[in-house]
Parts: sequence; C-alpha cells; structure tokens
Amino acid sequence: MSPAKTENWPVVVGGGAPDPQLRRDIDALVAAAAEADGNPPLSEQTLVELRSGGGTAVDVLTLATYAPEDHSDPATAADLAGIAVVVSHEGAGVLEVVVHPTYRNQGVGALLVDALKAHRGLANLTAWSHGNHEAAADLAARYGFGAIRELWRMRLARPAAGAPALEPAELPDGVTLRTFVPGQDEDAWLAANAAAFAHHPEQGSMTAADLRARMDEPWFDPAGFFLATRAGDGGSERILGFHWTKVHAALGQHPAMGEVYVVGVAPEAQGLGLGKALTVAGIRHLQQAGLAAIMLYVDADNTAAVALYRKLGFTRWDADVMYGPTPS
Repeated sequence: MSPAKTENWPVVVGGGAPDPQLRRDIDALVAAAAEADGNPPLSEQTLVELRSGGGTAVDVLTLATYAPEDHSDPATAADLAGIAVVVSHEGAGVLEVVVHPTYRNQGVGALLVDALKAHRGLANLTAWSHGNHEAAADLAARYGFGAIRELWRMRLARPAAGAPALEPAELPDGVTLRTFVPGQDEDAWLAANAAAFAHHPEQGSMTAADLRARMDEPWFDPAGFFLATRAGDGGSERILGFHWTKVHAALGQHPAMGEVYVVGVAPEAQGLGLGKALTVAGIRHLQQAGLAAIMLYVDADNTAAVALYRKLGFTRWDADVMYGPTPS
C-alpha cells in the first residue's frame, strides 16, 4: 500500500478510561504491534491505568486516530491506526505512542504528537519507546527530546536437552522461602516492596489498588510469587525479599515466555546473597514449567544487577528507551 497523507486525519481526544469500543480497538492495536515487534508496545502500568481510567492522583489522556476509508487497505480499514497515551501524576506525564503495523512510516506518530502538543503541550513529559526503534528516535528528535534512560531486556534460553539444571542458591541463615498467599500477604508485601524500592519511583510507589489490578490479571499465579521470610518474636514473620515471576502467553508466532518480573530485597537483608537466591528460585520455577525462554528488565546503569544476570546466563536482547526534553 502506498503511503497515505495523514495530516488531515481526525484525532479523537479523551480523558479517563476509553469507552468499550475504543478499549477493544486499543487491545487489537496492542496485540498487532506486539506480534509484529515481538514485545509489548505499552508499559504494564499504562494498560492498568487505561482499564481503570486513573484515579484521584493519576490522569489518563488518550488520543486516537482511525485511517479514513479512502486511505485504507480494505482488509484493515476498520483498524485503529494509532494512539498516544499520557499517564500523568503530580503534573509530570509519561507518553507512549503505538502505530498499527499497517500504517507505519506514514506520519501517524507525528500526527498524534502534534495533536497532543496542541491539546496540552509537551512540557513535563517523558516518553517511552519499547524497543530501540530508529523511527522512535527520529520522532523524539523532531520534538527536541533525547534519550535519558535505557532499560535493557535480557533473555535466558532454556537449557539444552541433557544440560545440568540450575542448582538452588543457598538462603541466609534463618530465612525460609514460601509462596505468596492472597488475602494474607498483601499489606506485608506492599511494605516490603516500598522499602526495597524506596529509590525507584515507579516500583516503590505501588499501591494496594495497583497490586490488586495485577492480581486480577489472567497471568497472575501465586505459585510463582516467592517470599523470603524470617520469623520474629511472638510468632511474627517479616518479608525480607521476594521474587514475583510472570508468564507471557504465546502470541502469534511468539511462544510463551517467562519473566523475572520483580526481585526486591529489604535494606536490612542486602549483602546476604538473598537477591541471587530469590532470582534462582524463580528461574527454576519457570524452567520447570517448560518455558522456552525467560526475560527480564534491568536499568542499563545498574551494573551490579547486570553482572548477576550475566553470571546466571542472561544476555542483552533489546532495550526500551525513555526520551525527555534536551537543553536547547
């Protein structure tokens, strides 16, 4: 299909949760982009906020454009051509743009960002590109944005037949490993997560509503949510660390894949080797489930974590890049 002129395509702007029809169209768009690219085009938090419409402290803004019939391939004319989503908290917003594979390289991304600029401006915005795509870098540069953060995706292939299994790592003295119990562990886990990620504004600020939203997802499985605990006085128990794993369902030609979703260690337990023990426990769980590969996200400048994952056999696979305004 020859490139279409998109500058006059209508853009629909909405706040809060999209209506049911747009929500279905967004799901189809996200699935098509994920199958084409091999990775999700929107962050998990953005998907959660789209479903809920945000809350008292979070604003969700969605811009959507459909390709008019006279510019479309008849087989895909009903598809949503692209969306731009801004999730804002305390005045700062994170932008993500998704363009349907059929309508790429036709100016859809620029159309959406221009509409966003006219609607609310680009001040106080950062933007994620899920995958280090040249088109995203070019679009960011067009609006004066440059790379400010790189989040690596690393991958571990399933061991070859006959290869020795990964051995469990030794737990520190007095620490035991068990799995998460829904209805019992939510508050204690939220406290442990906030302590472990006090330096991390995204993970460390997770709320009870955020946790519940993830527990309501089809992929949630408490059998893959490991807690490292230590008994205290009077029969009390303290969570010292955790490894929450995730399984991504097969999509098109892409097989199911496990994920080291989040590993955290409380400040009081750091330096004891607990992070490695928890990571290994989750990897063994995912490998025993027969998954072809396991992936994880890690900040490129987190040298200690990158070194640990490399020792465990992970290699750099791809990267997500965050863009922000650059000094003029």
